[in-house]
Amino acid sequence: MGRAGGRRRDRLRWSKLYTFSCFRAPATDEAVGPSSAGGAVGGPGFSRVVHCNNPAIHRRKPLKYPTNYISTTKYNIITFLPKAIFEQFRRVANLYFLLTAILSLTPVCPFSAVSMIAPLAFVVGLSMIKEGVEDWRRFIQDMKVNNRKVAVHKGDGQFEYKHWEDLCVGDVVKVEKDQFFPADLLLLSSSYEDGICYVETMNLDGETNLKVKRSLEVTLPLEEDESFKDFRAVIRCEDPNPSLYTFVGNFEYERQVYAIDPFQILLRDSKLRNTAFIYGVVIFTGHDSKVMQNSTESPSKRSRIERKMDLIIYILFTVLVLISLISSIGFAVRIKLDLPHWWYLQPQNSNKLDDPSRPALSGIFHLITALILYGYLIPISLYVSIELVKVLQAHFINQDIHMFDEETGNTAQARTSNLNEELGQVHTILSDKTGTLTCNQMDFLKCSIAGISYGVGSSEVELAAAKQMASGADDQDIPLRDVWEESNADGIQLVEGVTFSVGNNRKASIKGFSFQDDRLMQGNWTKEPNSSTILLFFRILGLCHTAIPEINEATGSITYEAESPDEGAFLVAAREFGFEFFKRTQSSVFVREKHTSSKGTTEREFKILNLLEFNSKRKRMSVILKDEDGQILLFCKGADSIIFDRLAKNGRMYEADTSKHLNDYGETGLRTLALSYRLLEESEYSSWSSEFLKAKTTIGPDRELQLERVSDLIERELILVGATAVEDKLQKGVPQCIDRLAQAGLKIWVLTGDKMETAINIGYACSLLRQGMKRICLSIPTGDQVAQDAKKAAKESLMLQIANGSQMVKLEKDPDAAFALVIDGKALAFALEDDMKHMFLNLATECASVICCRVSPKQKALVTRLVKEGIGQTTLAIGDGANDVGMIQEADIGVGISGVEGMQAVMASDFSISQFRFLERLLVVHGHWCYKRIAQMICYFFYKNIAFGLTIFYFEAFAGFSGQSVYDDWFMLLFNVVLTSLPVISLGVFEQDVSSEICLQFPALYQQGPKNLFFDWYRILGWMGNGLYSSLAIFFLNLCIFYDQAIRAGGQTADMAAVGTTMFTCIIWAVNMQIALTMNHFTWIQHLFVWGSITTWYLFILAYGMTLRSRDNYQILLEVLGPTPLYWVATLLVTAACSIPYLIHISYQRSCNPLDHHVIQEIKYLRKDVEDQTMWKRERSKARQKTKIGFTARVDAKIKQIRGKLHKKGPSLTIHTVS
Repeated sequence: MGRAGGRRRDRLRWSKLYTFSCFRAPATDEAVGPSSAGGAVGGPGFSRVVHCNNPAIHRRKPLKYPTNYISTTKYNIITFLPKAIFEQFRRVANLYFLLTAILSLTPVCPFSAVSMIAPLAFVVGLSMIKEGVEDWRRFIQDMKVNNRKVAVHKGDGQFEYKHWEDLCVGDVVKVEKDQFFPADLLLLSSSYEDGICYVETMNLDGETNLKVKRSLEVTLPLEEDESFKDFRAVIRCEDPNPSLYTFVGNFEYERQVYAIDPFQILLRDSKLRNTAFIYGVVIFTGHDSKVMQNSTESPSKRSRIERKMDLIIYILFTVLVLISLISSIGFAVRIKLDLPHWWYLQPQNSNKLDDPSRPALSGIFHLITALILYGYLIPISLYVSIELVKVLQAHFINQDIHMFDEETGNTAQARTSNLNEELGQVHTILSDKTGTLTCNQMDFLKCSIAGISYGVGSSEVELAAAKQMASGADDQDIPLRDVWEESNADGIQLVEGVTFSVGNNRKASIKGFSFQDDRLMQGNWTKEPNSSTILLFFRILGLCHTAIPEINEATGSITYEAESPDEGAFLVAAREFGFEFFKRTQSSVFVREKHTSSKGTTEREFKILNLLEFNSKRKRMSVILKDEDGQILLFCKGADSIIFDRLAKNGRMYEADTSKHLNDYGETGLRTLALSYRLLEESEYSSWSSEFLKAKTTIGPDRELQLERVSDLIERELILVGATAVEDKLQKGVPQCIDRLAQAGLKIWVLTGDKMETAINIGYACSLLRQGMKRICLSIPTGDQVAQDAKKAAKESLMLQIANGSQMVKLEKDPDAAFALVIDGKALAFALEDDMKHMFLNLATECASVICCRVSPKQKALVTRLVKEGIGQTTLAIGDGANDVGMIQEADIGVGISGVEGMQAVMASDFSISQFRFLERLLVVHGHWCYKRIAQMICYFFYKNIAFGLTIFYFEAFAGFSGQSVYDDWFMLLFNVVLTSLPVISLGVFEQDVSSEICLQFPALYQQGPKNLFFDWYRILGWMGNGLYSSLAIFFLNLCIFYDQAIRAGGQTADMAAVGTTMFTCIIWAVNMQIALTMNHFTWIQHLFVWGSITTWYLFILAYGMTLRSRDNYQILLEVLGPTPLYWVATLLVTAACSIPYLIHISYQRSCNPLDHHVIQEIKYLRKDVEDQTMWKRERSKARQKTKIGFTARVDAKIKQIRGKLHKKGPSLTIHTVS
């Protein structure tokens, strides 16, 4: 693979421009001795040795390192059987049935061995197959990543494409623009002359801003494929570790040693951007790479209901042992006292199982028999039925057309079906930001110039508030309408004139530019009173940036590759205003200016003197340039608090108005920056420049502080020009999804690798934050965190901040006050330590919103673990990148977003969706349904098995603890497998207390899951009590009816077969009637399964009675029970007796203490939702959990603000609605 062409992009040497990111020491200083460069190298933790361009050495010991193959699966070929079997026998019931299967091989078992072993093998085998299929899907996803291709040097200056999995340590690779890095690489050179490249690390830390990386000066000549023909070097560096932001190592090349720092390291799963290609050498491969070091092993997750089900199994097993002990003691007593008198049983020929001379031993053997006989108390088919139901539930989730993304063609995927019901019990959502909440697109919407606000377009918050007020509705009486889908309104103004125009005439906007105001468009700005200030404003937009223009040769259009989406939006805005940035050289930027629509364009060149780029500490960016008139100008943009502090006395003319506009923009969810400038004298600049150059070339730890100090000197005495307001383009439907999830009572945390300002802005955009919220920011002073005393001081400072924050929350008297907690990564590292984490968690749970910034992937997982273990409720983590894998695996439920940035999050997730907005339906609809279905299904299972199993115990006690079952073996075999299995499966798959539309309209219904209303001990014990009552009714009513009653024409009374068959008929009717009464939603399938199961029983007993195998049950229905009216009367009477308590309970509950869904069902049944809209709206408004976050809370706050202004302005103001 030959390399065509040389360096590109006007031979830009970015290192001459960048101040902080791209500093490179002079070549004479770069080579250092081994002792001074990375002194730790070679010691413990720093033993890695990489022979560059000689990978063969790393294929054999002692330098053999792991391959670049990765795996996120739970199992492999060797571990599948032992791990999967272990997973199955973690279930208590399976352990019990394994024991009974073993005992079935002994003479004490009342049933055949096959009848005990076959069901267990079927249940365990089916579950293992399901686990294997799900893990196979993960394996396929892994293979897609492992089979990506990259160009690798094969020798003699030739490159060829290889799969990622075939890469070795020491390989030289060539990565091209927009490709992911296949492993952790040392950057050798790039398409830029000075070895600079741009990297997007969204998969690692969630940041969309491009990072600048630079190669060592000594490797810059390696710029062609052929130059690697004889390239040899050795890297000695740190061992694999999870730290994304540090690297220590030496580069030995041409008998010199050079220090390597993180600026030369390109991490796996980050992407090359704005750079044609780079050459790099592989340092860490596969699971040694830093992104994989941050991931954790795929955990085996179990739902809370399943864990609680194990506890119920323990209880039932205790009951089983108890009644078995009673049975064995009773048997031993009867053997000892009565058996010698029963001469007809020939006690002298008894074996050890019923030896009257050894009653204790006989009792022990009978205990084993009883444990097996009463095993029907513990339903073996429960697990397999739940597995089947969960698979079918997962199928319906996968097929939900409302979660299909038309843009990508992706559907929702339940990658594991074990956790379906957990979706309905989520308490806290921990979300990534970039790619999850946002789609990384900014739209220029408004601006303030010279104290005048421009832009009549409206943000989503303004549209929602205006439409709700225009409808004349009170925010307490009507839930928020879905205004987002009608957000094409034109000319809404909320504050200045307080006149609302709601329509749908909004024009289609240019990508990145939604500004609407004729005063600035088409050159009309020249007619404004402050046109000179507006000119400066537009020039700052077009010149103060680091973007690169790319010209489409076919169309001539220009696109911008900017470090941040904000910069891109500013450049598009400048172009639309008539100031098009079109060219950049090493020392200049070129702009086409068109001041009026009638005049042509003028090309202007501005020489760049210095560029002081943005970082999270400075919160501002400046460019110093010289215009065509020779004037030296400093253009500065940054956070308003930073800019306002640096204004000159004569530069504050517009401060008050601009500050007011900034507050207004912030209230409506817009991201803001202040713009300013300064005119520099030649002498002043020369003096500063020499001091700046001295600071820039400083070597040592003080260099950055020196640069900060010198930069601060020139960024003073600024003159305010105005401010920008851009709308952060969230993913479609994110604000309303968050709003409804908040109304459903869920807590939402945002964990992001982004800087604090960006995360806060996103918080405002998606309404997790709003104006008026009291913000608690936790951070630690910057300094040397290695020193022990500094660590102690930082920890004490943070502990004091947390204590102060907790005190502030406690002392707050306003019930409507809302608090937001914002913490950065350094502070979080201390907050997660054992002595502080509970203080931090207590403060966080008191706040309405929590945003964690600059968080590493490991910290995301640790925060998730803290919330999961500290709160003790179900947590859900959602993300889209490799940096989210840790928290996705740590959370009770992990949701991956199948976006455009790789599939790592999806591969590690339990569920995948294509957009964040689908999370609402996944939880509020499918989660709610699945929780109630599984909970009711399990309760019903215990009910029917207790009702059935206890009748066996009663009869055995009645028959002298003989071990005799009243039922035929075939009846018992078919009870769980055929006669009662399908109705309960239909309950688990099709049951709906309310429709999906109602679930979305009444989000508070979701709280039934987190509150566990349908699987609490009250309900579980209630169902068990119902089963106990039913067993008593079935046994004793039948016993009383048939005890001495003639049932045949010849006067014969009922024998054991007739009584057993009648009792079994009553059980089939009672349990099927019970499930019919439990169901809220009937389709033909439920009718078929419920009534079909009863019909199947009669067909079976009819057919079974015709076979000789039926012995005592021969022709039992046709000749014995069928002609007997008493049989049919007993069936009707006993079924009614078993159903009456549940009917009384549900009638009382619906009448006197109805649950939310009972009220809704009644309203829908009486059609009040159609006939009485006022009541329906009132009920909907009640169905919102009171929340202090979300779009609704924000709009309510905005409405209160507008009403206050309306009240002040007087009654003459009106609200208009325009069609």
